[in-house]
Amino acid sequence: MTYSHMGMYGVFMPRATTTSDAFNAVAEPRRREILNYLALQERPVGDIVLSLGLEQPSVSKHLRVLKDVGLVNVRRDGRRMFYRTNAEAIRPLHEWASTFERLWRNQLARVKGRAEEAATKQVELRQITKKEEE
Repeated sequence: MTYSHMGMYGVFMPRATTTSDAFNAVAEPRRREILNYLALQERPVGDIVLSLGLEQPSVSKHLRVLKDVGLVNVRRDGRRMFYRTNAEAIRPLHEWASTFERLWRNQLARVKGRAEEAATKQVELRQITKKEEE
């Protein structure tokens, strides 16, 4: 429960900027798309724009945020800038998400076990019913 109705919190709560850390940066779906696209190889901005169908200024802004938080590295070759993911910086994101992956794997295993148990009981009931009919 919040106490905003009592005036304990101001109308505008400050929010962490998207450039403050990797978690805030990847909260934006287009940045996740860019990271996925860069996962396999280093690419220039133009390739990202064409492949993802985003506007060039937008891609440049997203890349700057990703670069500022360390999720991508940039290399200059003449006038072209090439971007690639920084696997070390992505590791904390992966480790955090892995916690939930384990949770869901356990939950799904329990659901599967219950479903199999229910299916076994149905088969047993059918067998009993069939024997009684004979």
